[in-house]
Amino acid sequence: MLTEDIRDSRAWQRQDVSPGDWLVSLPQRCVEELDTVARQVRRDPLPAVLLSPEQFSLAACGELMGRVREKLRAGIGLAVLDRVPVERYTPEENRALAWLLGSLLGRLVAQKWDGTMLYDVRDTGKALEYGVRRSVTNLDLTFHTDAPWLDLPPELVGLYCINPAREGGVSRFVSLCSAHNELARRHRDLLPRLYRPFPWDRQAEHAPDDGKTARRPVFRYDGRSLMACFNEKLIATGADLAGDPLDGEGLEALEALRAIVDSPELAVEFTIERGQVQFINNRQFAHSRTDFKDAPEPHLKRHLIRLWTREEGRRSFHA
Repeated sequence: MLTEDIRDSRAWQRQDVSPGDWLVSLPQRCVEELDTVARQVRRDPLPAVLLSPEQFSLAACGELMGRVREKLRAGIGLAVLDRVPVERYTPEENRALAWLLGSLLGRLVAQKWDGTMLYDVRDTGKALEYGVRRSVTNLDLTFHTDAPWLDLPPELVGLYCINPAREGGVSRFVSLCSAHNELARRHRDLLPRLYRPFPWDRQAEHAPDDGKTARRPVFRYDGRSLMACFNEKLIATGADLAGDPLDGEGLEALEALRAIVDSPELAVEFTIERGQVQFINNRQFAHSRTDFKDAPEPHLKRHLIRLWTREEGRRSFHA
């Protein structure tokens, strides 16, 4: 268990950061490189997942994404590219550009058990039920990390915004490094419980004959870095699916952590704009989103393309 405070730039609170800390301007030379890629893809189409940065001249974009990666891994864990001129490009060209920017950031991996590599975040109209992720509804998302039940959750998560919501859809971010520090100060007796396993709902992302739950801790520490996985709702449904009610200490520890994560003084918020690309370190920071209302026109409805990177293991969903 990590017993000392995290004191570097990852452990921030709302008062410590401002938009200037996460906004990363997209230089004109990068835009020109993206324009060239779009023209090539228009002339010689290929599925986005068959493209690699080595097929194009992307030196400026590569340098920029290297800076983004450093900000995510050693900085505040949040970076927002501002902005890709998505209105210039067709849907397939935008998918290609999202894929290539993600590939410059890290090794892209599957986001679903069926091997989906580019995940469309938009309201599908589906009712929320077992196996339907809230990310394909217009419902609010509480603070969480993506795929927290995996042995190796995605490290970096990107959202390439083609259209924002007409109303709502405010994004919020919180440092789980700061939350760990606060928990150690306020509830040191409960912290060890979060290093022991909880049942997690696997959200039907597994083979039909596999178990519906996994057992993982909220915090893991390998002697060098902290890995945090958070989604209180998936633990609650995991306990129900497993028929294994949570122990009193576990419930108390989760409630204490949630109260800290939800503290107004910890989180920052903003609304993603068209053409912005939001990246977050998924292993040390949590994110959430308020509910939203869509535009009535189909071509203006909220649509983001999600990317996951992970350097360890295989590229399949279960690494």
